[in-house]
Amino acid sequence: MNVVITGASRGIGAAVARRFAEAGAHLTLCARDEDELHTVAAEVIDAGGEAVTQRADIRDEYDVERLMETAAREAGEPIDIVVANAGVYHGPPGETPAPDESYAAFDDHVRTNGRGVFATIREAVPHLAPDARVIVPSGRIARDALPGFGSYAVSKAVAEAVARQFAADLDQAVGVVDPGQVATDLAGGQGRDPDEVAELFVWATTEAPAEDLDGAVLSLREWKQATR
Repeated sequence: MNVVITGASRGIGAAVARRFAEAGAHLTLCARDEDELHTVAAEVIDAGGEAVTQRADIRDEYDVERLMETAAREAGEPIDIVVANAGVYHGPPGETPAPDESYAAFDDHVRTNGRGVFATIREAVPHLAPDARVIVPSGRIARDALPGFGSYAVSKAVAEAVARQFAADLDQAVGVVDPGQVATDLAGGQGRDPDEVAELFVWATTEAPAEDLDGAVLSLREWKQATR
């Protein structure tokens, strides 16, 4: 199983990498922080997986192009799973109302969380296996506006729209995974432990019916109903 995870140096990305490692996957991990990435790679190897690391910034499509080429080359096979996890949040979570946000924050939210997801999927396409799956982590704020989340929420809505459009245009399944609030840096450390929701990502990409994922949102509810 050849898996690519962006934003793999911490939080959800690192937890999902460790969980895929337990299944013996070959993982290509990327992030902007190379030191933390190497730490996660060591954990993957200790857990029984294989790991290749590459520093990459998903805002740079050429970085992402090289990442996907590396993933296919190093594994010696097409990519089976892409977890387009990398993202940013500028400011304290829930305390960035749209009227007060800078244009710079808006631009980087959309560039990273929206365009970055577009680049991740687009550059993966030439290397995807026929039955590959691509997932985009997101949350309720992408669909139901809440005060204080400003352009971050806008960017997650863009990311979900990108996933839906690729689902319409590709034979492979592309969808959104919503793990609820997870205790990551982006969430200010509030919510579930990333390790608690990692199995949701594995289930969505390996066990859930492809037609249930494609162009849709799979949440904790669907996972728990399917696995209880």
